[in-house]
Amino acid sequence: MTYYRSRRRSSEPMHIRPLVAFLLVASFGILFAGCGGAETSEIPQADSFTFTAEDLARMKELVATPPPMMAGGSGAGLPYLVPLPQEEEPKEEIPVLDVRTQAQYTAIRSGAESGKDLYRVTNEFLNVRAAPKITSEQLQRLEQGASVDVVEFENAAWAKIRLANAKEGYVSARYIGKVVAEADLAAEKKKFEGLYFVDFGFLNVRKEPDGDSEKIGELPGQTFVRPLSMDAVWARIPFGDSFGYVSVQYLSPFVPSFLVRQDAFTLPVLHYRLAQPEVLEGLPAHVAALQKEGYTFKTIRSFAEVLLQQQERDVRIAPKTVILAISDVTSDTLKAVSETVKSAGVPVTVFVRTEEVGGSISLQNVLSLQANGADIQSASHTGDDLRSLTNSQVELELSQSRKLLQDATKKTVYAVAYPIGGVNERVADKAEAAGYLLGISSAQGISFKRNNLLQMPSVVVKSSTTADEVLAAVKGK
Repeated sequence: MTYYRSRRRSSEPMHIRPLVAFLLVASFGILFAGCGGAETSEIPQADSFTFTAEDLARMKELVATPPPMMAGGSGAGLPYLVPLPQEEEPKEEIPVLDVRTQAQYTAIRSGAESGKDLYRVTNEFLNVRAAPKITSEQLQRLEQGASVDVVEFENAAWAKIRLANAKEGYVSARYIGKVVAEADLAAEKKKFEGLYFVDFGFLNVRKEPDGDSEKIGELPGQTFVRPLSMDAVWARIPFGDSFGYVSVQYLSPFVPSFLVRQDAFTLPVLHYRLAQPEVLEGLPAHVAALQKEGYTFKTIRSFAEVLLQQQERDVRIAPKTVILAISDVTSDTLKAVSETVKSAGVPVTVFVRTEEVGGSISLQNVLSLQANGADIQSASHTGDDLRSLTNSQVELELSQSRKLLQDATKKTVYAVAYPIGGVNERVADKAEAAGYLLGISSAQGISFKRNNLLQMPSVVVKSSTTADEVLAAVKGK
């Protein structure tokens, strides 16, 4: 296999050159002095040289070292340079994946377990503090995607959590989300029905529902309130041993953030593999037929971005959504791909083998595809069947391809279309370790589970596939 390499040239230390020049000048000076007569004329003298201890030590080293033999004599007394050894060519290194990204993608691929109060960190990091205030001592720092065991919500701003060492701490409630299966979302929201919080710096509690009534106390901002009754202006709340009234305009319903786990997806991926001739010719008719039936088109990137957004809020893939994928692109098919992407008028994902980039396919070709609306993702480096390679070869194939494409396109590469559609558990594990969120296989189908995001099925389109057959496939018939 051919991989991209970087080479470095070793250079001669610059401090040797002035020293050698001096020795040459000094040698010829002595020679001329020995050939001159007894009489000398007054010639202005050059500035005297000043030697450092380092210079003298280096001179002794050069003089003491025997020079190489030269034609016509021994070369004794002539200064010379010994070439420094060339640095070894660096070995191929597998690009290192950001641990936070890997943890985040692992969290995305995990489902929800019914009946469990599992929260995850939704921010890039989250500080755990000894008390519910930002000036309190920091006990620990959690990374994005880390699981959090919430004991209770102290108020709308802070949650008390239990750490792995059984100690307790406090975290900002806005940076955690409860992992909930889609089917359980309504029931989870109902648990917080009727719970409000003070959405202001403080809130006066009055004896009667009247702004001129006696103030009997106040509630700090973010405090939880469960009104006994409410109207459009006032809420009657428990207060001390009795009750009081607060203005409704300073109360807001409290619901924690939910990370909705849409555990099952129906998302057809129409896969146009260019290893089969003329397979692209049917794509315009397929698109027209799907649009007539009300289908919309997304890219693999769009799907990945929805999964990422689900780590922060409730967002879904719209029904009747289809992904168009093109793979096995070569220099011979590049023009057809570019024209098809441009004329289709819908988003298309193109999977590129990075061995081709910079060779038969120029970087400019890839950037032109991207400019025409194509979503560029990986088809590995060489296109070899990953199942037949060693672990280290698979790691390099996947990691190097992802890095090269990201460097070229300046965009995150989320997915790999496995060459020949070949993937097993070992290859999927290596794709996960290389930083891929999604993987496209040759398994036929339009539905998959969240824990199969690295082995998504697809509908492989043939050159003979008709528009009616495409419609039947995306409908699961």
